[in-house]
Amino acid sequence: MKTDFLSDPRSMLSRRRFVQGLALGGVVAGSGLWRASDAFAAPARAMAATELRGTDLSLAIGRSTVDFTGCARSAVTVNGSLPAPILRWREGDTVSIRVANTLADEMTSIHWHGILLPANMDGVPGLSFDGIAPGEAFQYRFQLRQSGTYWYHSHSLFQEQAGLYGALVIDPLEPPPYRFDREHVILLSDWTDLDPAALYRRMKKMPMHDNTYQRTVGDFMRDTRRDGLRATLADRGMWGRMRMTPSDLSDINAHTYTYLMNGTAPAGNWTGLFRSGEKVLLRFINGSAMTYFDVRIPGLKMTVVAADGQYIHPVSVDEFRIAVAETFDVIVEPSGQDAFTVFAQDMGRTGHACGTLAVRHGLQAPVPALDPRPLLTMADMAHGGGHDAMQMAHGGHDAHAGHGGHGGGGSAPKHPPGERGNPLVDMQSAASSPRLDDPGIGLRDNGRKVLAYADLRSLFDDPDGRDPGREIELHLTGHMEKFAWNFDGVPFAGAEPLRLNYGERMRIVLVNDTMMTHPIHLHGVWSDLEDADGQFQVRKHTIDMPPGTRRSYRVRADALGRWAFHCHLLYHMEAGMMREVRIEA
Repeated sequence: MKTDFLSDPRSMLSRRRFVQGLALGGVVAGSGLWRASDAFAAPARAMAATELRGTDLSLAIGRSTVDFTGCARSAVTVNGSLPAPILRWREGDTVSIRVANTLADEMTSIHWHGILLPANMDGVPGLSFDGIAPGEAFQYRFQLRQSGTYWYHSHSLFQEQAGLYGALVIDPLEPPPYRFDREHVILLSDWTDLDPAALYRRMKKMPMHDNTYQRTVGDFMRDTRRDGLRATLADRGMWGRMRMTPSDLSDINAHTYTYLMNGTAPAGNWTGLFRSGEKVLLRFINGSAMTYFDVRIPGLKMTVVAADGQYIHPVSVDEFRIAVAETFDVIVEPSGQDAFTVFAQDMGRTGHACGTLAVRHGLQAPVPALDPRPLLTMADMAHGGGHDAMQMAHGGHDAHAGHGGHGGGGSAPKHPPGERGNPLVDMQSAASSPRLDDPGIGLRDNGRKVLAYADLRSLFDDPDGRDPGREIELHLTGHMEKFAWNFDGVPFAGAEPLRLNYGERMRIVLVNDTMMTHPIHLHGVWSDLEDADGQFQVRKHTIDMPPGTRRSYRVRADALGRWAFHCHLLYHMEAGMMREVRIEA
């Protein structure tokens, strides 16, 4: 029989998870370490993140001791802070940031995510600069040509996972198209006590380590009664051939991670203040390494007013999914009670980050239970279902002819030659569509109004205005058991750069042939997502790609140089899902 432990992750209260869920966390000051027994004490007052303003700043990257689980660990920090200080700038200013590397034996870097700047200021070692050696410093200098909510992080090995990330806010020259009385940055992230490099090695050896929710004999009997023996056997066979289970929503979850809100574990009760009746702007940033969060504030509607720093037509929702590296600005109007919970559960429903909006410190509202754990279906793997939904790439199936255009309806994609017979590719989608109106696995028909990509529409028309002159199609590919991830079956180390001509307007088409969701980020230029009819819809810097989807976006190649183009799941990028883009005159 299935036990409660397996059937309901909310009941899983091992000592480690219990302490993890209650840890106050944070950078350890002096010799006083937080102890696991302190979890039962009243939470300390949450401190606001340090904010640095001005056009001339100095940042020092080093190591600090932190404690989120009752075990002191070493983190990579900026000015001794995790997360790094909030940087506050103003549109039009030229900023100069001196970044000093005080690490003993590690190169380091800072990438300014979503910021338009010269390639040599982008902060990607091996592409735009050499990196910052121990004991040395690098002077970043660039003009701010945009406004909004962004973030910054290391682009060196696994330092982002180890703590090197922070929020970045650029105030606009012109007033925004909405009013608010106060604001709070809410930076979501995931922390592990493991050395990130060791965690990556574990993923290569045991990629199913965190997926403890395997289907049981009881599940088989239930499905047989519901669907019949033949259909149930066919379903199990298909999942087996794909070397995955329907619970494979994320590679790493709360079995390994502690989820943080502004560097605070749930019991730390990060608190943002409000007065009743105020309009409060919340700047949400997903600065995690591997975690998608589903965010809601029970009792409050959220009006989404910006995506990835760019204004959109306001959308009122109860909940939104935020992919790794995305940002959303929302406005709430809290009233009628003194405290509201800001609740961010992971996509796999194994854990959460949370904090409080309150009229004063020390208050808390009820924290919701995790939603039921969702299960993938064959329809999630591609548009449609059954045996035609996915095919095994290693089985020698012929690629489907024609790709059916870049627009809306389902299409049979033409797979690149690199996918056929490739030991690093274990499946292909047999049909795909944008599915922009789908809120995503675990969010459909949950009784709440959930944001979908189709709801995101920029307040401005296509800033370029030209139709794309050419098109590049890339397939997101991988192999679950080998934890290998790549584009078109070719990992970064063996891939030729994508070459764009300076000034051209082009279309990039992405087809997700994997069973995982991937947030794709192109450095240096905007990604202008197209709607289901192939028309400009919304400007973003990170495009989320659920399984089996085909999405297209326009790019204006107006930034000369060498740029990174990659999945923003840190361990997927490290495993090979990255390309170099060269914009050349």
